[in-house]
Amino acid sequence: MLTLMNTPPYAAAATTTLTSIATPALWWWTIGAVVALIVVDFLITRRPHEVGMREAVGWSAFYVALPVAFGVWLWRVHGSQTGLEYYTGYLVEKSLSVDNLFIFLLLLTAFAVPKPLQQRVLLIGVAGALVLRGIFIALGAQLIATFSWTFLIFGIVLLATAVKVGRDALAHTDHAVEVGSLRSVRLLRRFWPVTDTYAGSRLTTRLADGRRALTPMALVIAAILATDIVFAVDSVPAVYGITEDPYLVFATNAFALLGLRALYFVLAGALSSLAHLGHGLALILAFIGVKLVLHWAHDVWAWVPEIPTLVSLGVVVGILVTVTVTSILSARRSNTVSHPEGAAHR
Repeated sequence: MLTLMNTPPYAAAATTTLTSIATPALWWWTIGAVVALIVVDFLITRRPHEVGMREAVGWSAFYVALPVAFGVWLWRVHGSQTGLEYYTGYLVEKSLSVDNLFIFLLLLTAFAVPKPLQQRVLLIGVAGALVLRGIFIALGAQLIATFSWTFLIFGIVLLATAVKVGRDALAHTDHAVEVGSLRSVRLLRRFWPVTDTYAGSRLTTRLADGRRALTPMALVIAAILATDIVFAVDSVPAVYGITEDPYLVFATNAFALLGLRALYFVLAGALSSLAHLGHGLALILAFIGVKLVLHWAHDVWAWVPEIPTLVSLGVVVGILVTVTVTSILSARRSNTVSHPEGAAHR
């Protein structure tokens, strides 16, 4: 894994050797498989249609079984430590991706995206997120290989994000999106005219006077890609807190994102019921932030303890299970208060 040469704590940089379980062939096979799956998804969404629950559940099951099976292969071929790092990183990224879905839900609602077009918007958002995270993963690996204090910076970023997410969760912030206030929308409207109606999945259309204009489809895609940048800043450091192997970082991000299009339609009705998800994500980000800071400190002062991967897995699973259960119980209590007669009959 990552090894640091003995370097004084005040040094600005360190000589670092990054090693990975992946051979060039495995990298190319993985990237090729990810691209192939994205292409298949684009072919599926080529003809806009409203996604039924059966279709959504089927694809969601496939995109869960695939990373689980891949983890089994990693465990058998590369050992239990690699397997633990992979599964822990995947769980962290999957939990953060559910937060992505909540933002996607708000944007699709705010832009009044017709149901047949929603999966195309989601797929473009997923593809954009994959590209952006690939860039951030490469930058993160380069920073780790160059500067000994990169883990400290990553840890501080996650702790700051955890505080913000926690405050929003405690304050029960209204997350409604005002389309006109989005920077991406204001920027596009400054340079191009925008129509009020959708033109299928097209991003532009021709006005009566012959001018080209953007459709609302272009605006919502721009808004989603802008949020992808924000999520990449949080998610990439988070998984680097679990594993220092760039290949595992890429694989966990890719598998967590690939199934979002289908998962959205499975969870769309339930996302608003996960009342405590924000609290859980804040705790997970804070925990990984502390783990990163301890990792940096351990490289400077050997007596500082580190948090083992197995402990990290237990903490992440424990938090996710707890907030899911408490969210379900909270939703049931709210339903009982809102409909006491129905609760009495049950």
